[in-house]
Amino acid sequence: MATQKNSIIKMKSSEMLYNFLEKNNLHKKDFAQMIGVTLSYVYNLIDETIPFSTRSTTLERIAAVMDISPEEFAEYKIPQDPVVIDETTEFIRAKQKEKKLSTVQFLKAFPRKQRLDIVDILRGARPLPLDWESVSVIANVLDVSKEEMYEFWELRLKQLLQNSGFNMENNQGLAKAIFSCARDYIYKNEK
Repeated sequence: MATQKNSIIKMKSSEMLYNFLEKNNLHKKDFAQMIGVTLSYVYNLIDETIPFSTRSTTLERIAAVMDISPEEFAEYKIPQDPVVIDETTEFIRAKQKEKKLSTVQFLKAFPRKQRLDIVDILRGARPLPLDWESVSVIANVLDVSKEEMYEFWELRLKQLLQNSGFNMENNQGLAKAIFSCARDYIYKNEK
């Protein structure tokens, strides 16, 4: 009696993608925008006209939208550098879960042009934007107060300043003035 080495047969990546799109009633054009590829590329992946992507970025974006681990794709090779999910991404994911939003529902709440950026934030490849308007949209979608999102934005700006050579300790007074003005402006104009 021959024993099976692999009792679990993995579904083809193209089949997984097709099933996901059908189950979520997600149009291929919307999906293509969410992962930053062309519509014809998505059709080719599903129809197996071309081999399924082996590009880490594309696979990670597909996985982020599907809300699965990229390792579920046979084509995925684990990158040398680990992906670091920061506290902002963890906060966004927790609020998304709290609101019982699937990743597709969450992404559809954003303007089309912002969806790819949100996918990259969710997969840990992009930090919170510095643009306050973009941060406000995230806060609105998650139904989070501007004050709560401001804390993450301030932390992001402090990281950028420090990485650019701004010594927060030596410039405490200036930093305090910058963030005090920013806080006042945001809180007054966002209510």
